[in-house]
Amino acid sequence: MKPIGYWLNRTDQALTASMDAALAEFGLTRLGWQVLNAVKDDPKATDSAVQTALATGADTAPLNSAVASLLTGGWVTRPRPEGLALTDDGRARLVEVARRVADFRELSAKGITREEYVSAVTVLERMTRNLTEPRDGSAARP
Repeated sequence: MKPIGYWLNRTDQALTASMDAALAEFGLTRLGWQVLNAVKDDPKATDSAVQTALATGADTAPLNSAVASLLTGGWVTRPRPEGLALTDDGRARLVEVARRVADFRELSAKGITREEYVSAVTVLERMTRNLTEPRDGSAARP
C-alpha cells in the first residue's frame, strides 16, 4: 500500500486535471473557480482576502494569474482599488459552471458512500490538525 502522502498528491493532481478539463469550455480552471467562489462569498472581496482564503491551495503568482484571467474574461471587476466583485455576466455564467462542477463532484465521488467521504475528510482534517496545531504549549514540529 502506498503512503497517504502519495495518495494526497495523486488525488490533488487528478482533481485539478479533471476539473480544469471540465471547466475549459468556460475559460476557467480549478483555481479560477475557487477564486470566483471566494469573491462570490465575500461582498467586500479584495486581492489579499482571496489570497488569504486560498493560501493553502495556491501560491501568489498562480492566484494573481487566475485573478487577471477572471478580470480579462469579464467574470469579475474592480469596483475599487484592490477590490473584486462578480460582474452581472460573471454571476449569470457561474450558474452554468456550478452545474458542471456538480457533475464533476458526482463523478469524483462515484462508488464512495457519504459515510466514507465524511470519514476520509474527518481523518485528513485530524491529521492536519495533528501536524499544525500547537502541542504541549509549543508549535507542531516535523
